Amino acid sequence: MGIDGNLTSDQLSFFYSQGYLVMESFSSPEEIESMRKTMEQLLNDFDPSSSASIFSTKNQQRTSDDYFYESAEKVSFFFEEKAFDADGNLKQPKQLSINKVGHALHENVPEFKKFSCSNKMSSLLHSFGYKRPVIIQSMYIFKQPGIGGEVIPHQDNSFLITEPATCTGLWLALEDATVTNGCLWAIPGSHKDGLVRKFIRDDNGVHFDRPSPSYDQKNFIPIEVKAGSLVVIHGDLIHQSFENKSSKSRHAYSLHVVDTDGCKWAAENWIRRKVDAEPLYVS
Repeated sequence: MGIDGNLTSDQLSFFYSQGYLVMESFSSPEEIESMRKTMEQLLNDFDPSSSASIFSTKNQQRTSDDYFYESAEKVSFFFEEKAFDADGNLKQPKQLSINKVGHALHENVPEFKKFSCSNKMSSLLHSFGYKRPVIIQSMYIFKQPGIGGEVIPHQDNSFLITEPATCTGLWLALEDATVTNGCLWAIPGSHKDGLVRKFIRDDNGVHFDRPSPSYDQKNFIPIEVKAGSLVVIHGDLIHQSFENKSSKSRHAYSLHVVDTDGCKWAAENWIRRKVDAEPLYVS
């Protein structure tokens, strides 16, 4: 398959030195509107009584369950921690209570598959030297106004382990992301220090293999972007986002890609698919 990379040498140089890259206007307003309308319909059709699974980066072991494990090949809905009252009832409409929808939108929903498997996405990955890239998970993240949860400092390679490490995060802003509504923050160059811990699944459920290091918040910089911008994130880059305490949401569509050429999918990964994912291309 003939694929040409779409990144310049300057863009690649910035990515490899800083650990991230912002590509403005990667997605058109029409693409964004289509994905947002599709998610709106999915939420309208979702029956919240069918799931009470909560997503938390602070206490994943407590909130992980079979619904979470089985989401790898499905479209599943995860609530914000602060969405429920003391009696377990939603405090506001379901549309304002969902943390994220994942983890296989790119496989099961045509509008998300169209973007995820587009030529421009394949071209981008070719620029980074991917030989047989596979989208291993996709998520629609809402960052709800007032209750959008914090995502603690982490590395994507912790959660999607290949040997050698090959994970790249692709984070598409579907709305403007600012310091006010919970944009990404990162420590530039932190990817050069390697992987600090792994999130593994074993007989005891899911857990990290070691405690999180402490990070000086002064080392983080905000990555504020306009809707349509794509943030490319090196798998070892330390990044985070804070709670959204504003009145504006911060919708985003996030993909994680790994290479399956000469790379082994680690047995201890939380994702255990029944059917292998199809590569975007083979070069």
